Amino acid sequence: MGSKLVSDANAFVKFLKLCRDENNENCTYMDDISVLLVEKEELLHDIIGGNQPIFVCEKAQPRCEPEATETTADTSVVEETFFKVEQDLGPQPLSVMKARQLLSWYTMAQNPNMPQVEAPGTLHPLWVRCDKLDLCATAWLGVETVYSGNKTSGVKLYTVSCKGPTGDETSFTTLDDLKQEHEKRHHASTVATKGYAQYNLFCSLKEESMMFESQSSVIASLTWNNVEKVLECPPLSSKASLNIKVAVGDIRSPLYQTYKEMEFLLALAEGLRTGETEWLEPMETQSAVDLTRALIEELENVGQGAPGHTSKASEKQKAKTDAIAAFSSMVIERGDLDFTEQLWEKMRKSVTSYQDVTECLKIVVKAVKLGKIKPWIHKDSNSTLSKLILQSYQQQIDAMPLTGLTPANMLLELGLDKIRKDFINYLVGKELTTLNYLRYYLDTEVELQEQVMRVRKLHHLLEILGTCSTFLSLPHDRLFLFTQSCLQYYKTSNYDEDHVFQLQIKPALISYFYEKEQPFSWAMEVSSGQGSKEVKTALYLSDIIYLF
Repeated sequence: MGSKLVSDANAFVKFLKLCRDENNENCTYMDDISVLLVEKEELLHDIIGGNQPIFVCEKAQPRCEPEATETTADTSVVEETFFKVEQDLGPQPLSVMKARQLLSWYTMAQNPNMPQVEAPGTLHPLWVRCDKLDLCATAWLGVETVYSGNKTSGVKLYTVSCKGPTGDETSFTTLDDLKQEHEKRHHASTVATKGYAQYNLFCSLKEESMMFESQSSVIASLTWNNVEKVLECPPLSSKASLNIKVAVGDIRSPLYQTYKEMEFLLALAEGLRTGETEWLEPMETQSAVDLTRALIEELENVGQGAPGHTSKASEKQKAKTDAIAAFSSMVIERGDLDFTEQLWEKMRKSVTSYQDVTECLKIVVKAVKLGKIKPWIHKDSNSTLSKLILQSYQQQIDAMPLTGLTPANMLLELGLDKIRKDFINYLVGKELTTLNYLRYYLDTEVELQEQVMRVRKLHHLLEILGTCSTFLSLPHDRLFLFTQSCLQYYKTSNYDEDHVFQLQIKPALISYFYEKEQPFSWAMEVSSGQGSKEVKTALYLSDIIYLF
């Protein structure tokens, strides 16, 4: 074999090994080829299995060449350099001939019968972006090494052709065409077929209220065997999973009011952490101080707010809860708010400064110390103000200096106490989990900022459950298992609205959403052979226009 070919192959695989070892995400080979180390290439759909990184080769972007000019004066020479800024052209493909050359170098290094080319050890799969100018309109060529233990047993070669876009279904490759193509290439006597389809369930409803831009998504992914025709609807015997990503704050969410409450809590916590608070626009026209005084007077007028008495505020809260229940099947708010929870509700909707917080709490503490009110509070309340009120029952009240950040911390405690009870009321009341499973999220021994983060995770979980229960109407057994899975995930993971939660499900439970819709992605594989000798020919259809 020619020494130049061996030398070129050695140089290329050494370069790939260096990129891998240094975890270099973008480097240039021979000045004209960019080698990218990427976790996932969306354009390759599900062709690539697993989560391992891949090398992507494409044409390097043209360099920005400096332009120099010289200006000569009597006593000095001034050199000025102007840089020509090139427009980013996006990913640029290589020719199919160049792509085949790169793949041949890669495969030579993996061939144990070619000791002239130094084996680089384990290499990531290599994919080359092609210009589609050949007769087959080749968009990608790929190669992946197959290992048996630590030894190389072979390589898988991939060819991805791309035709379209087109809306004419009669122009699509048929099932028989795909089978014949596979049999011609691989001389297979028997073949198996497998189908894949993905539906965006948020887009399947035609109601005007659901036609909106959202960062949330519910993608149904279905797979099945024995495909009968291109673009066939998945049968009820398919394997199905829901891939759910929910961003909080959508005004159409059944938990939008809870989101607004969390928004204030997070703003308050962030202000305590950084020293700068961005107060939200007040939701009440009355001042926070006036609302607090009114709450105190109300308690004085209804027998000190003792158990068994119902204040006007409680009646209003119950009416509000009933109204929400009529609107949504997912009710988080409660009708049994104690005094500290009612105070939180008043203050979160009206305070606009630390001074407001301090003045409101001074009014409350003074009324408690003077015995003007002995309000009812939940026995498991954990806030500083709740403990002070409990002490007032025994007429043994500790000194409470309302200075510095103490009032803001006290208000944050009130919010955490109230929201935790809301979430417990729903999750345990609906028998979706138990207090034991919630122990991590309800721990009050950790520092305050950590408590806020754990409650925030619970809120995200509830937003996800809101999507599953009110939008998808999933049965209790699915919701129960999904709740445990999400709770377990967030015990060890950071808060992440971009995380996609997965739920296995029976197709019959979601067939209403997709059976009369077109998938946004549909694929079919024809395969033969087994294990390392398995070969596949696949057809991928998408309603998204990709720029290869």
